[in-house]
Amino acid sequence: MPTTRKPLDGLAMSLMLILCMCWGLQQVAIKVAAPSISPILQNGLRSAVAALLVSGLMWWRGSKFSLTDGSFWPGLATGLLFAGEFLCVSIGLNYTTASHMSVFVYTAPIFTVLGLHWLVPGERFGLTQWLGVIAAFAGIAVAFAGGFEAGAGFSRMLIGDALGVLAAVFWAATTIMIKRSVLTNASPSMTLWYQLVVAALSLPLLALVSGQTEVAPLSGIMWVSLVFQSLIVAFGSFLAWFWMLRRYLASRLTVFSFLTPLFGVSFGVLLLDDPIGLPFVFGAVLVLSGIVLVNWQRN
Repeated sequence: MPTTRKPLDGLAMSLMLILCMCWGLQQVAIKVAAPSISPILQNGLRSAVAALLVSGLMWWRGSKFSLTDGSFWPGLATGLLFAGEFLCVSIGLNYTTASHMSVFVYTAPIFTVLGLHWLVPGERFGLTQWLGVIAAFAGIAVAFAGGFEAGAGFSRMLIGDALGVLAAVFWAATTIMIKRSVLTNASPSMTLWYQLVVAALSLPLLALVSGQTEVAPLSGIMWVSLVFQSLIVAFGSFLAWFWMLRRYLASRLTVFSFLTPLFGVSFGVLLLDDPIGLPFVFGAVLVLSGIVLVNWQRN
């Protein structure tokens, strides 16, 4: 069990590139399937499928679940934060575009490094990183201004954009909770299992309470989207992410996260014809520049 995290190597950089592509596409996948099945129910179902797969993986490996190892309450907390993140994404996609959501959700590294700076020894940063934080928050403000380009619908877009930022806060809090609790030394599969199980139980219940459980006639694109979200994103990519969190510096891993919004915006424009205006583009550039700066390698 590693006790210290190391800088990124070739394997970590390659995996992060693949993960960023998958995460950039997931907002588009949710949006594409939304006419057939609500985003909240989508996220609940994909979490349930992935939870079953992770349970099978743990059984095959002989992993044991214990209520006395101190991981239950941190696991429950991270599960609720994880569910909160995807609840915000699910609701937000009803108001804003997949491209906007991709940018705002992946402001999470900014909130993560701020939390790690104050709470985790060895994760502190200096002037360059603080300039990055300022640039990123300026970018969020400018990108929000892009919502006014929607004319009469600007208020709806701003609601969706704000929910994207809130989802980023939940994501950052999840990462910090893992780093600050016994889960930092737990197996990646156990950490992911907690999050998926809580999301699988809570999100379908929320969909039921809010009357969003109807499923339109099944379509091929809906099945492709759900398979991608369940097997590739919720199971494979998250398991890989937690595996890397145990071995590499979290603040270094997030340097590659700036690629995710680029993939997300590109997929949104190419596959959904998402409109993007100059304020949004300029704000997104500021956000990405800020993420790069806060993760700049320090001597």
